Amino acid sequence: EVLQNHVLEAKVFHTEYGTGVAILTGANRFSLATNIEDLKLRRMPEVPGLQKPPSCWAVLSQDRVTIVLLAVGQDLYLLDNTSCSVVVSDSLLLQEKLCEFNSSIRSAPKQMVWCMRPRSRQRAVVVAWDRQLMVAGNSTEFVLDEDSYLVPELDGVRILSRTSHEFLHEIPEASQEIFKIASMAPGALLLEAQKEYEKESQKADEYLREIKDQKLLPEAVSQCIEAAGYEHEPDTQKSLLRAASFGKCFIDKFPPESFVRMCQDLRVLNAIRDYQIGIPLTFTQYKRLTIEVLLDRLVLRRLYPLAIRICEYLRLSEIQGVSRILAHWACYKVQQKDKSDEEVAQAINQKLGDTPGISYSEIAARAYDCGRTELAIKLLEYEPRSGEQVPLLLKMKRSKLALSKAIESGDTDLVYTVVLHLKNELNRGTFFMTLQNQPVALSLYRQFCKHQERETLKDLYNQDDNHQELGNFHVHSSYS
Repeated sequence: EVLQNHVLEAKVFHTEYGTGVAILTGANRFSLATNIEDLKLRRMPEVPGLQKPPSCWAVLSQDRVTIVLLAVGQDLYLLDNTSCSVVVSDSLLLQEKLCEFNSSIRSAPKQMVWCMRPRSRQRAVVVAWDRQLMVAGNSTEFVLDEDSYLVPELDGVRILSRTSHEFLHEIPEASQEIFKIASMAPGALLLEAQKEYEKESQKADEYLREIKDQKLLPEAVSQCIEAAGYEHEPDTQKSLLRAASFGKCFIDKFPPESFVRMCQDLRVLNAIRDYQIGIPLTFTQYKRLTIEVLLDRLVLRRLYPLAIRICEYLRLSEIQGVSRILAHWACYKVQQKDKSDEEVAQAINQKLGDTPGISYSEIAARAYDCGRTELAIKLLEYEPRSGEQVPLLLKMKRSKLALSKAIESGDTDLVYTVVLHLKNELNRGTFFMTLQNQPVALSLYRQFCKHQERETLKDLYNQDDNHQELGNFHVHSSYS
């Protein structure tokens, strides 16, 4: 159905099972999957008489049940796994009125989205018309220059148009305390003190004295550090951090960790916000996302140099940072068909060397999956662990090479694994001939046969024309 009618709209949602996705098709039918890691698309019941897409719809998840709520004209419908029901005004969904808002605009809005307000831990509703935006609840209005699309985030709403990208959010408390007009907050006074100090004005001492007398200097420094995190302009960030650094000089034993960490975070954020990278995260989003997930996003965009520089700057462990990124880079490199196997293998080895945490066998497996068997074999030459080389060689049907590598490793179990694989893969004569050229493997296979397959041992002695051992075999057999 999806192939025939296409997807009109899709929404991503989150449940205790993981990340889910719901789609509305061209046939005005809903389907959803509650976990994209284990994709099972479930078709929801049909809405009776639905001839055009609903004016709006949302996915709700509670107590392990995922439902779709949709509006058609004046009616609300609820879709669960088995049925479609009309929502009546006194149902569980509509018992509490949070607020009532009159926009005084007669036309229907193009979009309505939640806007999270982290400071007050509440939500507002942002409503958009063609060139107008309203925040329901406090009736704030914004005029837009061109048609825009709203994308809700965990701490605000992105406003995307053809030429601009804006972010609507609640002003953080620290920023409000420092920047509101005539503010006497500790952070505001410290910022002024630092500016006057740069002008070599005695007013700096007056501002500092006022903060010190109230014993609020540590709070002032913390306020400036926190506010710097919420600013997007580097000049404002620097101004606030300079104020925090200035204030620290007058405090005995002020712990420097928060200041250092904020400087690091802002350098990373400013780097990824650059228009050439284009990941304009807020400080709140960055902290929720974690540095590991941010690095994954950079890797998926093939921004390997930047990802590596961030790892080195933050001094992340090699296995957690640089090694993982180089492994991703190598897996991408093997997919480039314009270079020879030799060139690609050398380039990968030159870049990776013997970096801790790098598995050449994983990169070789990616090369094999891309149909480049010879490149995979060349990459396996750089893999120091035979236990990692052998399984892939067997998968690639390079059993004889796998046997040689297993023997080189000196790992008896690994040799047995390859020998038994060869025994199942080759016909009897070819199998025996292969073992003839590998004395170590032949000796180990004889030991195996003595305990497990006595009759095969007789065939081996016959193959070798080893009459002495054949005679001993018959004597032992007769005794038993």
